[in-house]
Amino acid sequence: MIQTILVFLLVFGIIVIVHEFGHFYFAKRAGILVREFSVGFGPKLFYHRKGETTYTVRMLPVGGYVRMAGYEEEADLRAGMPVSLYLNDQNEVEKIDIQNKVQDVNSIPIEVTSFDLEDSMFISGRVDGSTEETQTYTVSSTALLIEQDGTILQVAPRNRQFQSASLINRILTNFAGPLNNFILSIVAFSILGFLQGGVMSDEPVIGQVEESSPAAEAGLETGDRILSIEETEVDSWIQMLTTINESPNESLQVTVQKSDESTVEKSITPEPFETEQGTEVGRIGIVNDIDRSFFGKLSYGFTRTWDIITQIFTILGSFFTGGFSLDKLGGPVAIYATSETVAQSGLIGIISFIGLLSVNLGIMNLLPIPALDGGKLLLNIIEGVRRKPLSEEKEGIITLVGVGFLLVLMLAVTWNDIQTFFLN
Repeated sequence: MIQTILVFLLVFGIIVIVHEFGHFYFAKRAGILVREFSVGFGPKLFYHRKGETTYTVRMLPVGGYVRMAGYEEEADLRAGMPVSLYLNDQNEVEKIDIQNKVQDVNSIPIEVTSFDLEDSMFISGRVDGSTEETQTYTVSSTALLIEQDGTILQVAPRNRQFQSASLINRILTNFAGPLNNFILSIVAFSILGFLQGGVMSDEPVIGQVEESSPAAEAGLETGDRILSIEETEVDSWIQMLTTINESPNESLQVTVQKSDESTVEKSITPEPFETEQGTEVGRIGIVNDIDRSFFGKLSYGFTRTWDIITQIFTILGSFFTGGFSLDKLGGPVAIYATSETVAQSGLIGIISFIGLLSVNLGIMNLLPIPALDGGKLLLNIIEGVRRKPLSEEKEGIITLVGVGFLLVLMLAVTWNDIQTFFLN
């Protein structure tokens, strides 16, 4: 149990941090104020402030976020709220504490009447909650705001907010999260190629022939390339294997290219073999070639990532051709359940799991659903075509609909995962 939990936290934590770091890096690069970088949701467990950003770890390890100034934010500060102000040597407010705890003798207690922390940079209120006239204070552009849960954030002047950045920088910032997931997947599978000492080639080239197998009896040898089966051209190992599996006890005419590039015709009958699921398949006793070259190991990161991407789009396409099914989706519960098997497979299994989940997260986030990165990119594209952004009201409604849809979908997927992995 502990091992499974640790693997789940490690894998999910790496993927989330890498994803959010993409948003973080390009936001910083564009001059957008990143107020918080959080791993997890809910109550905070730990935080550390460095530069302009507060880094937090929160209780629920099911995601994370980068809190950019002006980007779907809700200010904790409200009129009528008692707060404590701290002034610097220039009599500017350098810190606003809204926790409403024990009063610090070095602070000024006020009841807020009005404020503007974006343009005019001021806060007004009644000192000590008196009913007399209000006092107005200038707020520093780098002042800190201590939220009710103790999180320290920097105030966000208009010129440092997300919408003040150029359209191209906003597009890059939104796209950077999924991009980082694809990069992580490529790196993970490349590392896997080196750890395994090579990668199995998808070329229809024989790496080894079992003794006394149908392939050995037909005279097939290591290095032979299968060109065609039953006059159908063979392009990949998977295609060849599929044809053989589907043909137990059936004589197949196979065209083979030998190592000296000569071509021969062979008649091979796959022997029947029963799988663990009780299905009978054909096999001829060959394994594919292993590419041990440096380039082969390195390129495995790209080829494996691309294979997974095509598989994901095939599944997504099946929702339109074969109907929607929750069984084709998985959430945190499914990831946790799979982590038990991954934990037993060691380092190679964990790295492979990271690559698999990372590319899945990248693709899912690029779907044009409001509240996901893909939905935000779609709004960016619409803005580019219209040459002006949608109104905040319309964008807010669209985002709210997206959040509602994702919430319902997540609840449905989670319940389906619980039934699949724990109740059946």
